Amino acid sequence: MGAYILRRLLLGIITLIGLSIVVFVLTRASGDPVALLLGPQATAEQIEAERARLGLDESMPVQYWSFIKEAATGDFGESLFYHEPASEIVMDKFPATLKLIVVSLAFGIPLGILIGVLCAIKRNKAFDILGRTLALVGQALPVFWVGILLVLIFSVKWEIFPAGGMSGPQSYVLPAATLGSFVVAAFTRLTRSAMLDVLGNDFISFARARGISEKSVILKHALKNAFLPILTFVGLIFVRLLAGTIAVEAIFVWPGIGLLSYQSVLAGDYPVVQTIVLLFGVVTIGVNLMIDLLYGQLDPRIRYT
Repeated sequence: MGAYILRRLLLGIITLIGLSIVVFVLTRASGDPVALLLGPQATAEQIEAERARLGLDESMPVQYWSFIKEAATGDFGESLFYHEPASEIVMDKFPATLKLIVVSLAFGIPLGILIGVLCAIKRNKAFDILGRTLALVGQALPVFWVGILLVLIFSVKWEIFPAGGMSGPQSYVLPAATLGSFVVAAFTRLTRSAMLDVLGNDFISFARARGISEKSVILKHALKNAFLPILTFVGLIFVRLLAGTIAVEAIFVWPGIGLLSYQSVLAGDYPVVQTIVLLFGVVTIGVNLMIDLLYGQLDPRIRYT
């Protein structure tokens, strides 16, 4: 187990280094942020002086080496527009994004699993057909389109929920429902598929032949054995939602890192963009590692070598 964790950590470090190179090159290839920062009235001398102050007059390898050395100590540079440490700005916004994701998962996962189980039990019946149709539509619709539609209906037309901001419990409803719609659809399809695979096994028929109640067969035997792929998907969907918050937070003006990344890309604030991307990478690697380690707890047949 120790050797396995060490290998995964080393692989994660290599992945982060590769990710840092890609985002470093792309942010600088997107344009010169100094001209945007100083405005159109800045002279060429002022632009060059500001570039020298920020170290942008150095070659790309020199800039990257300076960045990676400082990042290793937790210093990701200073925001070009907020004039504060980029890491502090990102971490200040991260709790708002995390709350939104947690709320979306809190109702999306149980509802999706429940619908998926019922669809498997009622296979090819009206409920199953309706559930599969809604799940397919829910996964196909872009989250930004769902968000705009919810705003038009529940904020503009009916004026039930606020259209944006983070002002109270009601402000969570529309953005969480936008993200949660994809969660419900995804877990419905996955749970239904996993349950059908398990329900076709001999041990399910044997449990029913022993006179065990159908409720116990479904919950204690079928769902428990179908839970491994569901658990795997929890980690994947968390990472998917983390990236999906960019569009959702932009629509609902949610004060999280999704909105911050959108604004930073438009403003050319590359220290903040780099910090956000690397944070996404760390979270992705950490979540996948935790899911892999939980495999051994749920399925003793799995061994780490």
